Amino acid sequence: MRVLVTGGAGFIGSHLTDAFVARGDEVSVIDDLSAGRAGRLDEHVTLHKLSITDAAPLTAIVSQFRPELICHLAAQIDVRSSVAAPAQDAQVNVVGTVNVLEAARIADARVLFASSGGALYGRDAPIPSREEVLPLPESPYGIAKYCAEQYIGLYNRLHAARHSVLRLANVYGPRQDPGGEAGVIPIFCGRVLAGEDPTIYGDGAQTRDLVYVADAVGAFLAAADSGRPGTWNAGTGTEVSVLDLVSVIAGVAGRPVTPRLAPARAGDLLRSSLAVDRAVRDLGWQAGTALIDGVTAVYRWIESGAPDRARG
Repeated sequence: MRVLVTGGAGFIGSHLTDAFVARGDEVSVIDDLSAGRAGRLDEHVTLHKLSITDAAPLTAIVSQFRPELICHLAAQIDVRSSVAAPAQDAQVNVVGTVNVLEAARIADARVLFASSGGALYGRDAPIPSREEVLPLPESPYGIAKYCAEQYIGLYNRLHAARHSVLRLANVYGPRQDPGGEAGVIPIFCGRVLAGEDPTIYGDGAQTRDLVYVADAVGAFLAAADSGRPGTWNAGTGTEVSVLDLVSVIAGVAGRPVTPRLAPARAGDLLRSSLAVDRAVRDLGWQAGTALIDGVTAVYRWIESGAPDRARG
C-alpha cells in the first residue's frame, strides 16, 4: 500500500519506514529535519522537507501522494522543553496533528498516531497502566498528546474515519541520538563509552517501561494491518528502575559505573509501565526483545560510530 510517515527521518520513524519498504510498500516521508536525518532513509523513499505546522503544503503533498495510511510520528518529543515552552509544544503536537487529520480527511487516508504512554497516564495511574485509565498528564507534552488523541476520536465520530492510536512506552534502540535530551539508554551508553559516569536526575528508583525499537515497529505494522480503529499500549509491561538500567549497561560495558545524582526535574514521572493485554488480544502483538539484548545493540551501535543506517 501507499504509506506516508510524518517524522519518518527520525529515530522510530526511519525504522518504521524501513519496515514498510522491506515488505514492498510505497513510502513517502514528511520531516522538517529539525531532529531527523535524511541519511537514515532508504534510497527508495521520497523525502519532503516540511513541518506539519505548515498546513497548506502538507495538504498538497498528501493530496498528491494519496496515501492509504499515514503513520503520524512527527512531534516535539522532549518533556522538559514542553515545560519551558508549552505553546510551542502545542503548536507542533496539537495543531500539527489537526493539520495531519485534515489532510488525511481530504485524501481519505487512515491515520495511525504515535502517542505517549509514559507521559500520558500520570503519577496516580495504576501500574501497569491500562488504556481505560483516565489520563492525568504531568507535563504539557502529555497534555498535548492526549489532546491530539481527542481530536482523533472526534474525527472518527464526525467523519466516520478509522484512525488509531498507539501509546508508546519508552522506545530505545540504534539511531536514537546519544547526545540528545531524550532517550536515557543511548545517553547513558554514550557517557560510559566516553569514560564518563552518567547523571541520574532523582534517586534512581524511578522506573520506566523500555521497549526496543524493532518491537515498537512491529506494533505499528500490526495496527496498520488490522485496519481497525482503536487505542493500544505498546510496551513491555515491565518496570525497570534507572539504577537497574545502569547495572545492565555496566554489565555490557564490562566495567563498574557509578552514576552521579542530581535533583529531580519538573515533569518527570516516578513510575511508568504499560499493560499490553489489549494489544495482545486485538493485534496479536507482544514485545519480545530482552533488555540486555537491546542495550547491547545500542552500546555496540554507538561504539561503531553511530551510523545513520544501523538496523534495529
